[in-house]
Parts: sequence; structure tokens; C-alpha cells
Amino acid sequence: MRKLSTARLAIPLLLCFLQAPSALAMGDNNTDKTTPDCPRGQVYDSASKKCVPDKSGSLSDTDKTQYAYHLAKKGEYQAALNLLDSLKNSNTAEAWNYRGYATRKLGRTDEGIGYYQRALALKPNYAQAREYLGEAWMVKGRPDLAGEQLKAIAGICGQGCEEYQDLQAAINGHPES
Repeated sequence: MRKLSTARLAIPLLLCFLQAPSALAMGDNNTDKTTPDCPRGQVYDSASKKCVPDKSGSLSDTDKTQYAYHLAKKGEYQAALNLLDSLKNSNTAEAWNYRGYATRKLGRTDEGIGYYQRALALKPNYAQAREYLGEAWMVKGRPDLAGEQLKAIAGICGQGCEEYQDLQAAINGHPES
């Protein structure tokens, strides 16, 4: 009897462990964990699941935008901006946000703030753009404005979401991004 109940528990537990990585990844928009590195001049194409030339007509703006963010998270800020420049429609919240991230990391904080504001004009509840805008305000020595973004993020996704925690860390003097 004891062996049977152990087996009954083991199978669901095993299934939970197998599903945990994909469940955890769902809430994480950090593409650098899932996007493979491509050779220079190529972009990861989510449809074909391989790297293709960045000039390929088959690449979607979404793939280019996501790969630009991947490049920026790796520290290749100018390459990210160059890729964003090639979008057919660059007027998306994600494209403006990632452009802001790359320019801020290049030290052009005021320019980055403008891009974050454009992203938020299109998508006011975009927690990641609010996080990055708050971090930019910290660079500018404006913790009051960073705090406003923190409050907005709390209203969007609560105090437990990554964006809230990362901005809180930056405000507390422990920047993560």
C-alpha cells in the first residue's frame, strides 16, 4: 500500500518539476535567456528557429525588435539601435522601449527618457518601460520621479513582479540592470 501511495505522489511531483521551467519563463520577457546568439549580421527568426541574414525579407519586425533587445542586454547597444533602425514600423511600445534602453546604456540618458515616454504614450501599462524610465530618473538624480514610476508599476503588476523589484533595487542603490 505504501509503495502505491508513493508512486501516486511521485508522478505528479515529477510532472511539476518538468513543467516548472516553462511556467517560470512565461512571466519573463527577458529574451536573452531564450534567444540564441547569431553571427554578426544575422537575426534569430522565431518562425524557422534559426539565424537568418538581418536583411532577409522574411524577418518580422517583432523578431528584429526582440533580437535588438537581446543584443542590448548583451551590451551590443549600437548594434541594437542599428537593427531597430531597420524596422518597417518602428512606432511600437517595444521598439521605443528597447531604443531607450540602448541609448540610456550608451550614456545618452535624456534621449533614452524621451524614448521611454514615447513607449508609455502607446502603452501606459508597460511595466518594463516604467522600470527603465525609473532607472533613467535615478541616473539623473531624480529619485522622486523614479518613485512615481515604482508606484505606477505596483498598480500594474504588484510589488512582487520583476519590474517592481528591479526598480526598487535601483532606488535603494543596488541597480540590477
